[in-house]
Amino acid sequence: MSDTKRKMNELTEGPIGKQLLLFFFPILFGTFFQQLYNTIDAIVVGRFVGSDALAAVGGSSGMIVNLIVGFFVGLTAGASVIVSQFFGSGDRVKVSKSIHTIYGFSIIGSICISILGYMFAPALLEILNTPADIFKDSLAYLRVFLLGIIFVFIYNTGSSLLRALGDSKRPLIYLIICCLVNIALDILFVVVFEMGVLGVAVATLIAQAISAVLVTGALLRAKDLCDFSLKEIRIDWDTLKTQLYIGFPGGVQSSMYSLSNMILQSAVNSIGTDAAAAWTALGKLDGIYWMIGGSLGTAITTFVGQNYGAGKPERVKKSVNIGLVMYFAFAIICVTFLMAFQYPLFSIFTDNTVVLDIACSTFSIMAPFYITFGFIEIYSCALRGMGDAIIPMIMTMLGICGFRILWVIFVVPLNPTMEMISWNYPISWILTSIFFIFYYRYKIKRIMN
Repeated sequence: MSDTKRKMNELTEGPIGKQLLLFFFPILFGTFFQQLYNTIDAIVVGRFVGSDALAAVGGSSGMIVNLIVGFFVGLTAGASVIVSQFFGSGDRVKVSKSIHTIYGFSIIGSICISILGYMFAPALLEILNTPADIFKDSLAYLRVFLLGIIFVFIYNTGSSLLRALGDSKRPLIYLIICCLVNIALDILFVVVFEMGVLGVAVATLIAQAISAVLVTGALLRAKDLCDFSLKEIRIDWDTLKTQLYIGFPGGVQSSMYSLSNMILQSAVNSIGTDAAAAWTALGKLDGIYWMIGGSLGTAITTFVGQNYGAGKPERVKKSVNIGLVMYFAFAIICVTFLMAFQYPLFSIFTDNTVVLDIACSTFSIMAPFYITFGFIEIYSCALRGMGDAIIPMIMTMLGICGFRILWVIFVVPLNPTMEMISWNYPISWILTSIFFIFYYRYKIKRIMN
C-alpha cells in the first residue's frame, strides 16, 4: 500500500477536530444530494401531478423502501466497521477479503429482495392501509424501485467501503453527478412525457444505476488502498460471519425504526389523504436535519473504527466528544432555520393549504426536540465503530421502536389526530437518550482502562 496515499486516508494521526470536519463535510454533502434525489421526486410529482401522487411517492411506498434499504445499509455497516478497523491496523489482505465478501453478499441479497419484494408489494401496501385513490400509483412506484434495488445496494456498499478506507470525497462527487441526472430525467419523464409517478421511479432507477457503476469503478482503481477485482468477488463465510455479527444488529435497529414508522404511517393513512401528503412533505423537510446527524454519525463510526483498530482509545474518546459538540452546534442552526421558514419550505411541495397547515403544526411539535437525538446518534455510531452493536440495538428497539408501537396501539386511539401521533417522537427520543448516556459512559471507561 502506498505510504503517501495511506497517510492521506488515515484518521489515526493529527488534529481530531480538523480531520473529523474534513471527513464529515463530504459525507454531509453526499447525504444532502441523496436526500435531494427523493425531495426532487416529491416536488415534481407534487407540483406537476398532484397531492395524491405526492402521497403515493412518499407515503406507504416510501416507508417500505426505507425499511428495505435501511435494513441493508445497517447490515452492511458491519463490513465498513471491519474494513476501517483492518485499515487502521494496516492489514491489507483482510481489507480486500472483507470488500469482496460484502460485494458478493450485496449482489445475492439484492436479487432475492427484488423477487420477493415484487411479489409481495400489493400485500405490504394493503397492510399499511394505503388509501384506495393512491394504491395503483404506490404499487407502480414501489415495484419499479424494487426491480432496480441492486443498484441501490451496490452504491451504498461501495460508498460505505470507500469511506471506511478514509475516502469520503469520491462518493460525494458521484452522487452529485447522479443527482443532476435524476433531476433532468424527472423533468423529462414527468413534465415532458407525462409519465406521472412511474416516470419518477424510472428516473431514480437510472440515476442509481449510474451511481453504482461509478462507485464500483472507484474501488477498482483504488489500488493504493485495496486489491478489489470483479473476478475475485466471492463470499468468505468466516469474514461474512464477523461482518454480520456487527452489522445485523444495525440492520435490525434500522428495520425497527422503519417498521415503527410504517405503523405510524398506517395511523396517518387512516386520517386521510391530506394527512398522508402532509406526512410525506414533513418527511422530506425533516430529512434535511437527519442527514446532518446521520452524516456526522457515519464519520464518527469510521473515525472510531480506525482508531480503535489502531489501539488508540484516547483518540476514540476525544473524537466522540468533539463529534457530540459538532452535532449540537449544527442542530441548533438547522432547527432555527427550519422553524423560521417552515411554511415557505413546505410550500415547495404543494399549494394545498390544508396539507400545509397539517404539516406545519406537526413539524412545530417535533422540531424543537431534534437536538436530543444527538446522544443516540453519536454514541450508537461510536459504539458500532468499537464493534459493540448488540446493546445499542436493544436500547433503540425498546426506547424508540417499542415505545412508538405501544403509543400507536394504546395512546393514539384516545385522540386520533396528527398532533397525538407526533408527540411519540420527542418522548421516545428523550427516553432513549438517557439509556445511551449511561451505557456509553460505562463503555468508554472500560476501554480507557
